[in-house]
Amino acid sequence: MDGFLAGTLPFVHGALEDEEPILVAVGADKIASLRSELGAGADGVAFADMALIGANPGRIIPAWRQFANRHARPGRSLRGIGEPIWAGRSPAELVECQRHESLLNFAFADTPAFRLMCPYDTSALGADVLEEAERSHPHVVEDGLYRDSTTCRDLDAVAAPFDAGMPESPPGADELSFGAEGSSPVRGFVARVAERAGLRRQQVGDLVLAVAEITGNSVVHGGGRGVVRAWEQPEGVVVDVEDRGRIEDPLAGRRRPATAQVGGWGLWLANQLCDLVQVRTFARGSLVRLHMYR
Repeated sequence: MDGFLAGTLPFVHGALEDEEPILVAVGADKIASLRSELGAGADGVAFADMALIGANPGRIIPAWRQFANRHARPGRSLRGIGEPIWAGRSPAELVECQRHESLLNFAFADTPAFRLMCPYDTSALGADVLEEAERSHPHVVEDGLYRDSTTCRDLDAVAAPFDAGMPESPPGADELSFGAEGSSPVRGFVARVAERAGLRRQQVGDLVLAVAEITGNSVVHGGGRGVVRAWEQPEGVVVDVEDRGRIEDPLAGRRRPATAQVGGWGLWLANQLCDLVQVRTFARGSLVRLHMYR
């Protein structure tokens, strides 16, 4: 905690002194420590519990975008502190958090007045996680020393279709092929697996809706048909939707569609409804993996 405060307090004080809006999205314990250190100055800082807004990493960029849109003014700079990666994240969550960290650079490339600091706990995270952090952040501060990252991906690499591997679905997974015959078979299929796994009624409904949205995308944009696979695991239920389409937009599901927009809501809704959404685009097509925790 001492290292966290030493690294972040000067950044926060700088925002307060320059009258720059700042949002700090970290864990509740770190928010409490920052508030204690800042005293009355904490009233000038917006705080958000990252365990809530970032439980699903796909929801974090929309939260930053909402902050930036609310406070952006000509000539005004913005600041943020966000810590989406902490010890205890599941392997699947960690990969999606790392993807999120890279996408931040792409998502806010048009907002140069927005500076975002991302703390990493070097005492709790593995060397591989810290190495990946340098591939997603152009600048690094460690032990008070500032340097440029020599391994940070450029925006073209970030924007390329994401094809990182994922564990295969288990051999016993339930499977259903679908096409243009309507969503009823898919809805019934997902509901049966989710109810059998003991998900709450609301969760069953949310998962059914999310999968229906994704399979609807497959019918319209993914070659007209695809395959749904679903299985139980200790944490809850996982559903794969695989088709022959390609998801080219790197921010698909992380950019809120315009209110009047017709279509394009599937991945966005899935991120709002599910605990984790993983999107991959391969040469053979796309895979969307939806997680719903018990």
